[in-house]
Amino acid sequence: MDEIYQIIEERIRQAGCMLDIRGCDIYAEIADFAEDKEDGTYIFMSKPSDNVVFEYKIDVMADNLNLSYIDINSPEGSCHIDFDN
Repeated sequence: MDEIYQIIEERIRQAGCMLDIRGCDIYAEIADFAEDKEDGTYIFMSKPSDNVVFEYKIDVMADNLNLSYIDINSPEGSCHIDFDN
């Protein structure tokens, strides 16, 4: 799992986002969201702090999930992280 967390963090940094974001927190949030969902594609938003908003696109499948993208909006700017490319 640590490898997945590191990939998430690296892709966020590569997109130019300078916020302190932990891959394990992102993964835990999307896993919790997908837990009881039917198979399909979902877009959901979360607000981890007063001035930061995450938008996630997730494909939920029977045995796994796919994080397609994260959009991060903060006072410092916006970042789009595409995990499908």
